[in-house]
Amino acid sequence: MKNAVLIAGLALFAPATALAQFAPEAPQPDAAAVPATAGSDSADPSTIVVTATRSPVSIDRIASSITVLDKVDIDRAGDLSVADLLLRTPGVSLSRNGGYGTATSLRIRGAESDQTVVVIDGVKLNDPSSTGGGYNFANLLTGDAARIEVLRGPQSTLWGSQAIGGVVNIVTPLPTKSLEGSFDAEAGSRRTASGRAGIGGLTGPLAWRIGAQAFTTDGISAIAPSAGGRERDGYTNQSVTGRAVLEIADGVSADVRGYYSNGRVDIDGFSGDSFEYSLNKEFVGYAGLNVDLFDGRLRNRVAYGYTDTNRDNYNPTLPRAQTFDAAGKNKRIEYQGSLAVTSGVDAVFGIENERSSFRSVSPPSALATPIPAPARGKAELTGIYGQVNAELIKGLTLTGGVRHDDHNRYGSKTLFSGGAAWALSTGTVLRASYSEGFKAPTLYQLFSEYGNTALNPERAKGWDAGAEQHLWDGKVSFGATYFERRSRDLIIYTGCTTASTSPLCFVPGSTTLRRFGYYQNVSRAFARGIEASAAVKPIARLSLDGNFTWTASEDRSPGVATYGYQLARRPRHTANGSVTYAIPEGASLGVAVRWAGESFDNATHTTRLAPYTLVDLRGEVPLTKQVALFARVENLFDETYATVARYGTLGRSYYAGFRGRF
Repeated sequence: MKNAVLIAGLALFAPATALAQFAPEAPQPDAAAVPATAGSDSADPSTIVVTATRSPVSIDRIASSITVLDKVDIDRAGDLSVADLLLRTPGVSLSRNGGYGTATSLRIRGAESDQTVVVIDGVKLNDPSSTGGGYNFANLLTGDAARIEVLRGPQSTLWGSQAIGGVVNIVTPLPTKSLEGSFDAEAGSRRTASGRAGIGGLTGPLAWRIGAQAFTTDGISAIAPSAGGRERDGYTNQSVTGRAVLEIADGVSADVRGYYSNGRVDIDGFSGDSFEYSLNKEFVGYAGLNVDLFDGRLRNRVAYGYTDTNRDNYNPTLPRAQTFDAAGKNKRIEYQGSLAVTSGVDAVFGIENERSSFRSVSPPSALATPIPAPARGKAELTGIYGQVNAELIKGLTLTGGVRHDDHNRYGSKTLFSGGAAWALSTGTVLRASYSEGFKAPTLYQLFSEYGNTALNPERAKGWDAGAEQHLWDGKVSFGATYFERRSRDLIIYTGCTTASTSPLCFVPGSTTLRRFGYYQNVSRAFARGIEASAAVKPIARLSLDGNFTWTASEDRSPGVATYGYQLARRPRHTANGSVTYAIPEGASLGVAVRWAGESFDNATHTTRLAPYTLVDLRGEVPLTKQVALFARVENLFDETYATVARYGTLGRSYYAGFRGRF
């Protein structure tokens, strides 16, 4: 079956290969491509090139809503974690169980946190051993990131399972000079310190770069002081990233990429302070071969990607210190092609096979009690996809895509997407898109002690439409987007009583051994909203930007008491704004404001999370052309707030340091 799908996929695009002999060059088939563009600071939006669509595309040809943050944006914000940086963009909300390093959930357009695909240098990063199989943003620091893209709305046509909310694409840099480097060093409140350095260069046919970061903080109590938290829960993290590309021959190259993170965070039990801590190790590896044919009109990439996540919890006060042990692995083989059919028409297509596995066990605290056999599971997913971008008339690009996935446990699924982007000569860009998404049941939901092997994938359909206007050569821009998404067959956990007669309340294969609960497809959700943003590039030394998001993400499960309620931990209203003034001689001062409306910690709305406003100050003074001194104050007015009930958040914090770019 899989071989037949592979042959059919190649045959589908074979006729187009002949046309490619008369077409311009195709874009690189790689989400980690490093486009030579001016980035998001460019006055002309048509020069902004993004790769979250799995190949470099000018932003004014993309039908979906997208935000691009380049290195200038990342440096200006000063955020140490990717989650905090993304929280400043439209449509994104966050909840965190304490300070740095604690469990962090990022939601796009009100979707579940595990319905977001995270990509680092072209490799999907998720943890098959976690309950929802998603990615925990707790240990992802900004590090050596050169560009971060947020693609909003269902994106499963190109990215497969999990991409219901959207895609976060993180790309590290490749060098452009024979030798170049950068560094950041800062320190601040609660004995927080961070050091980052990167170096790379061009040596003949080899381009290489490696970056490393170390972070430490005494932190805050994970449990809020109002709930009895007193002792600080510290966090440390060390991470390394690397990329290398070797030009083997004209049009033939090989590249390797890697990412490693090692984090340790002190955690609290739900009842209050404890001596517990958690270890988290993440590894991402990639090796690929790139071959261009027909003078670059057909580009091909064959690659192997590997992710390995290990999580361990310990409580040193117990006889058996280890309380949790989990590991999840993904092995992905993929082919991706890019074809320039004719001028203004190109296609991206591919075939990928992913094999995932997990192991999870919670050892009992008593040494006399044997450790139970861990829960284990495996799954295999094979997908074929294709998408065409066609500029039929100047400025008007139509997009259409299809994907077929075959899961070895629950069968196959076909998805469709389509859209249009129209860049007018007046500086107006109109966008509209329709897309479908699905999320396969996780290995934990299938094979854990609460597993249900009869689960179906979660499904979603969404659309959005919007417009943006650029004035005065792009120095002023503003726009808005309306979106909707309907999700069904959402998987939830259902508890069992001792009197329940449901077969699912018994261990599979038994009619006498009971279990505490099980997973089932019963929930539905409906999300709709508006994302609005505006920006003013430097005019008389003044820069401004801001965004506002209204998201109604509601429970639409039939027959439940919470029908129509806003889903938990998702504020309906959020807003961000910043003002920066450039002082003569290159110095700058800025203020940033973040506001979130009320939300609720639970589905029944009995626990309210109050609205809050955070104000940050930041400044930078160049010491030389390459080195600058910076400082910032976060949460200037020491606002007390919560994103998760009973868990703490950072109060007023001071940071200062040096930044160098060579």
